[in-house]
Amino acid sequence: RLYRHISQSVCPWNVKFSQKLAADSPFKAREFIAGKDAVTLATDILALDQDAFGAAFRKSPMKRAKRRGLQRNASNVMGNVAPMSAVLARDTGVHDGDAHTRETEESTRSD
Repeated sequence: RLYRHISQSVCPWNVKFSQKLAADSPFKAREFIAGKDAVTLATDILALDQDAFGAAFRKSPMKRAKRRGLQRNASNVMGNVAPMSAVLARDTGVHDGDAHTRETEESTRSD
């Protein structure tokens, strides 16, 4: 998972108290995230530059993770679940020199 733990999906309390959100709810998923599988979301996050990241997560707590942190997580997702073609496609220099992301990418390529 890129940004939440699986326990959120299977917790009986979350199921019991979940309800469909109103269209104008401040808790609904942002357009950038909504309806995407892990590989698609990871690919999209890896492609974000700083301006696009700021626009996608404006006034969102997701900005606390910073673009670099989300891209590190996205790189890990790609290494764990993505088909090799998607993993190779991420090699576009989006890690901005982040050591952990670069390390993950290099270990994935060597598999």
